[in-house]
Amino acid sequence: MQITAVEAPDHQEVVRIEDRASGLVGYIAIHSTLRGPAAGGVRMRRYAQEVDALTDALRLSRGMTYKNAAADLALGGGKAVLIADPATQKTPELLEAFGMAVYTLDGRYWTAEDMGMTPADMARIGTRTRFVAGLADGAFASGDPSPITARGIFYAIRTAAKHRLGSVDLTGRTVAVQGLGHVGHYLCGYLHQAGAKLIVTDIDSAQVARVAELYDATAVAPDAIYGVDADIFAPCAIGAILNAETIPQLKVSVVAGGANNQLATPDDGKRLHARGILYAPDYVANGGGIINVATEIQQISGREAWVAEKLTALDRTMDRILTRARTLAVSPAEVADAIVDEILQPKAA
Repeated sequence: MQITAVEAPDHQEVVRIEDRASGLVGYIAIHSTLRGPAAGGVRMRRYAQEVDALTDALRLSRGMTYKNAAADLALGGGKAVLIADPATQKTPELLEAFGMAVYTLDGRYWTAEDMGMTPADMARIGTRTRFVAGLADGAFASGDPSPITARGIFYAIRTAAKHRLGSVDLTGRTVAVQGLGHVGHYLCGYLHQAGAKLIVTDIDSAQVARVAELYDATAVAPDAIYGVDADIFAPCAIGAILNAETIPQLKVSVVAGGANNQLATPDDGKRLHARGILYAPDYVANGGGIINVATEIQQISGREAWVAEKLTALDRTMDRILTRARTLAVSPAEVADAIVDEILQPKAA
């Protein structure tokens, strides 16, 4: 196992991890431990270049600092990315090697499930380190965080709809959902139950067909999702999808979804605002998963009640952000960052 420090001035600690025997290559980025140990999932996906994986780890770990602070959790921000195809290259040996890498950080970083990973993978990683959450079994096991993440996003969609469309009622509203993995799939279920009409897409055509049949949704090609006529766009796949190229295509009133780091640049929040599209800041909308995971890391009893209370509080935070943004006539992204920056300011002695 080779663990090499990586220079990243805005981060507390970043390491490149490689284990040739198992094929493991990736990065663990710790953005901050100001509020507690850095917590954030491990993502496995193919990257065109290794530098893209590092960039993803840096962006995602910073996002976790903001997400955990917005949810008022005693956790800092971290993230891991593994450069591999989860469908063909994920092996027990690779997962165990990653667990050993996490172990060497001595609790400064707690890992959990993210894109390309499952609770079973967390169990395998857990054979080499105790600093893993999202397990299916154990005294404080929190399991798959996806349903809780989706529930929080559903709340955020309703709150954004109240601000922009005048009502939390989604009956007859059209929601375009991009990405039908665990979170996107569960979100479609909540939206369908609420009476919304769905337009869906994913790079996995078989998953698109399943969701379309299950929820009477209209399927479109991945690139076509940006230009569909809808009330709400819910990005639930990869980040940086709101940018100078895609924002002009949008024909929606609200953007509220589960993907991390949806804005490619800070200017893209301003672009949405200039077009009259209300943006629900992603790290507030999708905080449900880490809230669920926090019960395991912090060994909190009465998990369901605690999670429900935190989700309600997070929804109130979203409402406050959108209200202040309207009052100041600025992008909600700016307001959210300002609020969390205040939270993250070190307290005076």
